[in-house]
Amino acid sequence: MARQRHFEHHRQPLLSPQAFAVRVLTYLGYASIILVVSLAIGIAGYHWLAGLGWIDALLNASMILTGMGPVDPMQDDTGKLFASLYALYSGVAFLTTISVFLAPILHRLMHILHLEDDDRL
Repeated sequence: MARQRHFEHHRQPLLSPQAFAVRVLTYLGYASIILVVSLAIGIAGYHWLAGLGWIDALLNASMILTGMGPVDPMQDDTGKLFASLYALYSGVAFLTTISVFLAPILHRLMHILHLEDDDRL
């Protein structure tokens, strides 16, 4: 079975603006899924493991996920351990989300720059 490519080869023509917009929206969807799942993990953990109410759990998970830092201090070791692990996870999840979102944009930029190089030869 042939491997499906998500991006066109550098020798293939540049995607039309409409096809590129669909690609960007698709990858925005992927990035949104990563964010929603990550936020849900944080909300659940802060609610059930750290004993925060749902709104406070949402606030803390959102702040950690965006790199702003925690709002409520953790009162017990379970909450502190979860907050530590979630903070480490959030750093990776945030970078992954940005990478997924920027992938089609950076690919198009590199493709355009390569096309310009080919035209000069």
